Amino acid sequence: MKIITSIMVYKFANLSRAEIKAMLGLDLTQEPRAIREAKEEGRVVEALALVTRQLTRRLRPELSDEMRSLLSTLSLSVLEDLSEALLDFNTLADLEHFLAEHRRSPM
Repeated sequence: MKIITSIMVYKFANLSRAEIKAMLGLDLTQEPRAIREAKEEGRVVEALALVTRQLTRRLRPELSDEMRSLLSTLSLSVLEDLSEALLDFNTLADLEHFLAEHRRSPM
């Protein structure tokens, strides 16, 4: 049902939310789960790209494919923590220590 609601909203692009709600008798105050999940995935992708650029600039050497792969498995909250922690990193060992600590705790 939610996908149908989303399709209807996009099909009536020239109508306001109130007009669509009145016409279809729908509750448009709740965002469909698929859209919420897509936004979350987008935030993770953006955070990963930013952290990768910051790490490359901070630590100078290009990150290995293995390290990039490991970073891509981190949750948004861990990526956010890493974006702050990396400001204190001086070596690749600092990053490795951070990752080891966050693999032991739930992400």
